[in-house]
Amino acid sequence: MNAVGGMWGAVRPHGVRLVAAGLAGVAAELCGLGLIAAAAWLIARAAQQPGMAALGLAVVAVRAFAVGKGSLRYVERLAGHDVALRALAELRGRVFDALGRAPGERRERLREGEALTGLVADVDAVQDLLLRCVLPAVAAVVCGLAGVVVCAAAVPVAAVVLAAGLVVAGVVLAVAAAVLGGRSAARAAEARRVLAVRALDVLEGGQDLEVFGARERFAGAAEDAARRLERAERSAARVSALVAGAGFAVQGLTAAAVAWVSMRAGADEVAVAVAALTALVAVEAVLPLAAAAQRLREVLPASRRVAELLRTPPQPVPARPRVLPPGPLSVELLGVHVSYDGGVGCGRAGAAALDGLDLLVERGRRVAVVGASGAGKSTLLAVACGEVTPGAGSVLLGGLEVSACDRDAVRAAVRGLSQDAHVFAGTVRANLLLARPGASGEQMEAAARRARFTEVVERLPEGWDTVVGAGGHGLSGGQRQRLLLARALLADPPVLVLDEPAEGLDPVTADAVVGDLLSGAGGGTLLLVTHRLAALGGADEVVVMDGGRVVQRGGHGDLLARPGPYRDLWEAELLAA
Repeated sequence: MNAVGGMWGAVRPHGVRLVAAGLAGVAAELCGLGLIAAAAWLIARAAQQPGMAALGLAVVAVRAFAVGKGSLRYVERLAGHDVALRALAELRGRVFDALGRAPGERRERLREGEALTGLVADVDAVQDLLLRCVLPAVAAVVCGLAGVVVCAAAVPVAAVVLAAGLVVAGVVLAVAAAVLGGRSAARAAEARRVLAVRALDVLEGGQDLEVFGARERFAGAAEDAARRLERAERSAARVSALVAGAGFAVQGLTAAAVAWVSMRAGADEVAVAVAALTALVAVEAVLPLAAAAQRLREVLPASRRVAELLRTPPQPVPARPRVLPPGPLSVELLGVHVSYDGGVGCGRAGAAALDGLDLLVERGRRVAVVGASGAGKSTLLAVACGEVTPGAGSVLLGGLEVSACDRDAVRAAVRGLSQDAHVFAGTVRANLLLARPGASGEQMEAAARRARFTEVVERLPEGWDTVVGAGGHGLSGGQRQRLLLARALLADPPVLVLDEPAEGLDPVTADAVVGDLLSGAGGGTLLLVTHRLAALGGADEVVVMDGGRVVQRGGHGDLLARPGPYRDLWEAELLAA
């Protein structure tokens, strides 16, 4: 029950469509049964050469059932896939919300490439619960019962034989398929998840792997995963073939047994034909239960994993959330402590990413945050964004404590560019407009100019309408970074946080971009993490971090004028240059 609870919760809003799909599928199967029964009666009765008046109703019934079967089957497929896709979209939203509610360590683990790809595969597999398990099972059961009723009306004793054949075809074979094919199905599902991850590594990270000389190794791992999937699917296919062959045998034997029993009971040739062909169609209708059982065995593990994530309890919501004031907001951290035990940062286990940090960024100020790797810069931004909840201390926006404010309002007020920001498959224009769907062309151009992205757009084949792949496929690393930066600037939130916005750009362009961000007109409060110091002269203040604490702060020129960590970083940058 827990395994399908998440899917049922996603389907519930579309219950009317689901019922329509189920009824259409049942009606299509019943039309198929009626078609065969009516056709059998018509052919057998016509052999007795009655008058045309005796056959007219049967002729009309055959035509009606034939047209109805095709039409209703189309409606069932259309409505069923519509429900499945709508439920899948709903389920994806619920999974995304649950991922946001997950504890820090688990959330970070699930956001890793391999785990996230596996989670996406699990969510996509859950839709088969409807399309390949529930709907076929409902139609099969109703059609089987209808077949028994028709046989009972034609030859009562034949209904018992048909019922036995239906039990063998719909229950015994389904259990056998689930048991025999379960292990192969589980191996195939796991191999499919592994192949999705390995293929993504090769396709999306091909250039990086080439640089490190690891492309062949990762390509070999993808090929091994493909071979394992092939072996697992071959094994599952053998089980499916054996079950299908057994099903055809049961179907033929049941029809023959019904015909034999009907003749032994003294039924006339019309009743025998109707009973035998009805049995043939009724058994055929329940044969998909074996495939549904086999697919159910494969889907259940994925459903359990999704259900487990959906059971993540929601975070408590303040009884009276406070509303943030409009315009640029101040950002204040008071005694904030974040430990690496929560999975944040890249330092050693047990160390503190932020160690009692106190920092005030006044409204409208442009502040650059610098420091060595592991100093806590990215964690600072994550805390300011609300992505990381500190173990101790308080975070204030506009003088109001974040924990007492509406979470959606905080997310809207503090936005920016993180190191794991995503480019979606679509046009460049659509990716940019995600930040502000109603933005005008002038606003888009202004954001693109500040990010030095206009020159990139001019070189693209279709300009703003150029289609890029998921993850920015088709763009270089620097072009992708400028697109993401332009998107962050277009949002123009009260507080803009940027984590290494010039990453992947050449030094000259990087310094120009950082300089424009710090000295450009307009915008709200800016918190910018960077390792480039040459362009920080336009910052209102530079904050130097080390060991999760602020060790220096002041203007660029003032910090260079006295010995300290900032001047050490500056000299190291000059030596590297």
